[in-house]
Amino acid sequence: MNLRQWNLLALAIVIVLVGVSWYLLWPIDQKITRGLDIKGGLSLILTAEETPGKPVTEEVMDRAELIVRNRVDGLGAAEASIQRQGATSLLVQLPGIGNAQEALDALGTTGQLEIRDVISVDATTGAPVLGEILLTGEVVTDASVSTDQFGALSVDVTFNQEGAQRWAEITQARIGRQIAIVLDGVVQSAPTVREAILGGQTSISGNFTPEEANQLMTVLETGALPVTLEFSEARVVGPTLGQDSLDKGVFAIMVGLVVVGVYLLVFYRLLGVISLLSMAVFASIFLGTLAVLSTFGWFALTLPGIAGIVLTIGLAADSSILMNERFKEEVAQGKTIRSAAKSSTRNAIGTSLDADLVTLVTALVLYFVAIGPVKGFALTLMIGIICDLIGMFLLKRPLMIILAENVMAEAPGWFALPKGSTNA
Repeated sequence: MNLRQWNLLALAIVIVLVGVSWYLLWPIDQKITRGLDIKGGLSLILTAEETPGKPVTEEVMDRAELIVRNRVDGLGAAEASIQRQGATSLLVQLPGIGNAQEALDALGTTGQLEIRDVISVDATTGAPVLGEILLTGEVVTDASVSTDQFGALSVDVTFNQEGAQRWAEITQARIGRQIAIVLDGVVQSAPTVREAILGGQTSISGNFTPEEANQLMTVLETGALPVTLEFSEARVVGPTLGQDSLDKGVFAIMVGLVVVGVYLLVFYRLLGVISLLSMAVFASIFLGTLAVLSTFGWFALTLPGIAGIVLTIGLAADSSILMNERFKEEVAQGKTIRSAAKSSTRNAIGTSLDADLVTLVTALVLYFVAIGPVKGFALTLMIGIICDLIGMFLLKRPLMIILAENVMAEAPGWFALPKGSTNA
């Protein structure tokens, strides 16, 4: 395959990539996921509190992270993010969460379920006086919400084989006596055992609201936290504030594009048009990539992410300017337009590649070290660098070489080249 055939193939690949990108991207407001600071929601930091006999180890934090993640899934929060922050904290971000207090209650609850013996009933308060712990929540395998014939809500709990056997023994030995179902030290109910329960199930009642019943179900399904998690920080972002931030971010991007576009057209004329086409390809592939990542739940657009996009626009413009200047310099030094197009674009890409690799390594380090929305900045920066290289390799260089064969020599002034520039 000769150089001209390769250049034509490169242009064809670009057309296909742009078409696929817009197919995946449209409609844009539905395909790119919005993060917490744009969509609104709840952001909080949970810190594990070390207590005597319960050190906060790596294994404990792994278990706590898994349980918190399961609870978040139970809340139905889309695009939720849970990340380790330091050795003892978890950063939880819940975009679009409807009831912030419900989420706080569910995530902060330790979830220690105990079934305890009732020694007596306090004559003054009517509260049960608790005895030994008969069964704990470690044997719970499932929980669900049910409604009795009077419309009262309860949470049905299913035990594993060991728990079912122990539950049968407990109820058989205490027919006619009370037992207490206790969650995090609070008595939820203290029913009287009427008969032995052999099916491995029990029911927790307590005049629950639908929200309370669902919260309790979620906590019991996911198991008890191995440590107490305290809220170090809790922040609610309103959707109005988030939308306003998005609008300002998009406005900043548009202003940046307009300023860069005017600069390229004024100083480089038709070379500037080629640069704008390259940047259009850059933007199309960039946004298409974000749409694909959003589809798989790997990306959510945040304000730091928008900052990364604005920065990569500058990087893409810088690459185009470098290529234009190198081309003009080589023509001014006496090279033919055809020869200068080949050598200048190759050298400019090499220079840009060196600079982009340094930035890419920095972005990679930032992505793996940083937490929260800062990762979005690093990710958009990395994607922008790759898309910029694609635009230079597959569009700008091939197009400049093709146009340099005849068109540029016929009207060098239109391409901001010195008069008298030829291919001879």
